[in-house]
Amino acid sequence: MLSIDPLVEPPNVRLSLPGSKSITNRALVVAGLANGESSLSGVLFSEDTHVMMDSLQKMGVEIRQNSNDQSVSIIGTGGRLQRPAETIWVHQSGTTARFCLPLAALCGQEVTIDGDQQIRNRPHEGLCKALESLGAQIEYLEAANSFPLVVNGKNLKGGRITLNGSISSQFISALLLAAPCFPDQLELNIEGDLVSRPYIDMTISVMQAFGAQAERVTDRRYVISPTGYQNSRYEIEPDASAASYFFAAAAISGGSVTVEGIGNQSIQGDTGFVGIIEKMGAKVTRLDHALSVTGTGSLAGIDVSMKEISDTVPTLAAIAPLASGSTAISDVAFIAKKESDRVTALITELRKIGVKAEKTETGMIIYPGEIQKGTIHTYDDHRIAMAFSILGLVVPGITLDSPQCVAKTFPSFFDVLDQLRVAGDAKLRILAIDGPAGSGKSTLAKQVAKQLGLEYLDTGAMYRSVAAVALAQSASLDDETGIAEIAGRINIQFTNGKVYVDDDDLTEAIRSPEVNAAVSKVAANPGVRSIMRRQQRSWARVRGGGVLEGRDIGSVVFPEAQLKVYVTATPEERARRRSLESGRSVEDIMEEILQRDTKDSTRDDSPLVADQEAVVIDTTGKTIEETSDYIEELFLQ
Repeated sequence: MLSIDPLVEPPNVRLSLPGSKSITNRALVVAGLANGESSLSGVLFSEDTHVMMDSLQKMGVEIRQNSNDQSVSIIGTGGRLQRPAETIWVHQSGTTARFCLPLAALCGQEVTIDGDQQIRNRPHEGLCKALESLGAQIEYLEAANSFPLVVNGKNLKGGRITLNGSISSQFISALLLAAPCFPDQLELNIEGDLVSRPYIDMTISVMQAFGAQAERVTDRRYVISPTGYQNSRYEIEPDASAASYFFAAAAISGGSVTVEGIGNQSIQGDTGFVGIIEKMGAKVTRLDHALSVTGTGSLAGIDVSMKEISDTVPTLAAIAPLASGSTAISDVAFIAKKESDRVTALITELRKIGVKAEKTETGMIIYPGEIQKGTIHTYDDHRIAMAFSILGLVVPGITLDSPQCVAKTFPSFFDVLDQLRVAGDAKLRILAIDGPAGSGKSTLAKQVAKQLGLEYLDTGAMYRSVAAVALAQSASLDDETGIAEIAGRINIQFTNGKVYVDDDDLTEAIRSPEVNAAVSKVAANPGVRSIMRRQQRSWARVRGGGVLEGRDIGSVVFPEAQLKVYVTATPEERARRRSLESGRSVEDIMEEILQRDTKDSTRDDSPLVADQEAVVIDTTGKTIEETSDYIEELFLQ
């Protein structure tokens, strides 16, 4: 569960967003089929893209990842993919599921593909029929035209095929991406009402960047020559679908948001979302490589076809009740077969919070009205979760039942969302105390909080609580996703100096040697850190401030804190203090402390560092009283 904290001040920010999921997955496929080594920059690292990378690696593609600078190096196969030794499991990734069908055919042998129930429920018939018409053999292991299935492309050939474009543009993109490695030329003709055309244009753009001869003869006819791909250095744009949430936030809050890296030169159709909110009343500024949206204080309803930018339907639906008139969204019946039945899901959740919403033949109508607080069921659909988070910025009391699902395409979503709150957070009375283990920061923080009349939060105990629960459940600390799910599921409360997790008193348990040994690994988990950071920020916002101690409070959690203090002491002094508390030997504790220091200071996500604005205080040889008095004096200046 996650309650969305409303904005205190309208945002005025410039954002650098993660790379486009759609471009990332296309570039991964093309680079994996190319000759030689390719370099991709601006890569999105999310559940969907990790699934794509894993699938390609199973088919013989060599991928070296560097998540720190959002890049990958790929040794291509020259179109000669290998038969995987095991089933390709696509989890919930629709893009991976569709793209892997023709890729599996290129292996020339039997390849089994399967995924979660959500994927088994999504349509694949059109793509499967097209592959069969090109000579591939497909065996359905359970239901026809559904996963799990076995693809055998030993007789794969090119030729002329016709594909219905009204179900999913991913069917078309999947065939286009693999076609340069077919034995013969592919002529692809599209019938029916083509949806999400900009994604097909995106596919062609990525293919051509790697040397493919891909020609759009007409709007409904494509010819792909069997020339293969050449290695390339390719930069991936920020995700325009992700940007829609922040543009919507600006439009409904009266703030201003600029997203860098996408603009007039973008190959993503979802940049068209700004045109919709512009017609509703927002001010839009377009540059070649940046888009800005500024709210004007009011929005009008709109009648709009979103056939070509359907991933932004949830964004518009979530803010539509705030418009002065009704909003009719049409030509999107096909989104009923996305991660959820998005038409039904959106209408259901809007009605839950008091909004009048009706289903139409091809979409929905949403009416303005007074919005009530409520808990939004996300349907494990990342776009539902992110869209209603934006509504929660201006409507108090919006809670998500499963916020973790945003990791599918945007793991850092809530951290970026917090960038919209910087102006409001700067008004909080925050005292940030950071430092290594045993430096005295916890004792100091409690004392200073008492002197200042502020509440105190031991953020280290939060990470320890996650570690304690994970150990109690015998969870593997190497399972980053599983540990993050635990962090998002448990309820941590501090009452009368005790730590409770789901009503269980874990005050003593979180200080055990086992937790001491595990907490660094848990604290280094990016998913856990993201969840803990937003809980820490929310705790302080509810109270108007507070004294928070940890390892990244001043540097990451509250970079605009009123006062930042970095507390340290010699390793010997820190070990001596811990020994007095626990009764254990100084030598054993010294070894633990030094190991913890190394882990904390070298982790990729939010390493332990003294913020450049922090006041550094060495507490060696100093009493708690004199140090706390000094910090109090600094805070009140």
